[in-house]
Amino acid sequence: MTTSTRGAAHAPAVLVLEDGRMFRGRAYGAVGVTFGEAVFSTGMTGYQETLTDPSYHRQVVVMTAPHVGNTGVNDEDPESQRIWVAGYVVRDPARMPSNWRSRRSLDEELVKQGVVGISGIDTRALTRHLRERGAMRVGIFSGNSLPDEGTMLAEVRQAPEMQGADLSAEVATKETYVVPAIGPDGGAVPIGAAKFTVAAIDLGIKGMTPHRMAERGIEVHVLPATATAEDVYAVNPDGVFFSNGPGDPSTADHPVAVMREVLSRRTPLFGICFGNQILGRALGFGTYKLKYGHRGINQPVQDRTTGKVEVTAHNHGFAVDAPLDAATDTPYGRVEVSHVCLNDNVVEGLQLLDQPAFSVQYHPEAAAGPHDAAYLFDRFVTLMEGQRA
Repeated sequence: MTTSTRGAAHAPAVLVLEDGRMFRGRAYGAVGVTFGEAVFSTGMTGYQETLTDPSYHRQVVVMTAPHVGNTGVNDEDPESQRIWVAGYVVRDPARMPSNWRSRRSLDEELVKQGVVGISGIDTRALTRHLRERGAMRVGIFSGNSLPDEGTMLAEVRQAPEMQGADLSAEVATKETYVVPAIGPDGGAVPIGAAKFTVAAIDLGIKGMTPHRMAERGIEVHVLPATATAEDVYAVNPDGVFFSNGPGDPSTADHPVAVMREVLSRRTPLFGICFGNQILGRALGFGTYKLKYGHRGINQPVQDRTTGKVEVTAHNHGFAVDAPLDAATDTPYGRVEVSHVCLNDNVVEGLQLLDQPAFSVQYHPEAAAGPHDAAYLFDRFVTLMEGQRA
């Protein structure tokens, strides 16, 4: 990626897909060149949380909502320390933010962090193209002197693909840190005095996720993606959590090996998103790349254990290949598909029947997104309570 930190709202820009389709518009954010996988997000709000979600590493996000940036950017809602998207595509950027929490405009934040974007294109046509042809490599080129079309297309086709990409270690913490439990008075519980201790493997974790556990009296030790089983059990955990994250789960051999050790010890286990795919692999299932993935905060999922339908937040381009119609025997006991997407019957959750372990393919922390799935953190607490009893 090459960028300039100078904004240029009227500079020409062009979006080039690897199949040759091109869209011309105006620069948005930093001016320069960027490459990634073109994906679309259907959320109408929560763009700040989307931009700072590490799961979007190396992806160029197309917003299907036509008007983006109207609430600006604040200092409270980021889900990590930086913007992770490789590029940003909007149809109609807000001319100025209007929200009492806003500290600066979205355009200013993109420029500050060197994120190349494009505006003024037909995002409906682009989204439809991606739905029909599938997610693919893309480049955004902006500035007053652009390469010819053949050169731009050749550069896009030389960019790395998402399939086969091992990215979690690139976005995860390098050092272990602790998120203390929150007490009834709203204050932090002293380290070591919490109701439960959880070891959370950071594969691209969002900031709200350990916070949701802390709200339930859990002290969360967030470990790097490279953590070993010995590192996990060194914190004497009551439960182990595997987070969301970017990349192809078929490359995640190390987290799979750690999870198998957790399953062998029958420690309560909870995984979300990438963690769901890791559980699938640990149990012996395969994974595959979806045509265009699920991204946004309005995806309908059914909890098959209760029959309840939830509106949920998603960001995944891969899925677990597990049978929907019956439980499967694994080396760790029987497992069944607990959740399915009502749009396409993609596996959205797994549950072991003979030991305390489960996972979902979506984001129950609701940042951004609906709170329909908050009960999953309570389910994790119930598993740890049951194990302790």
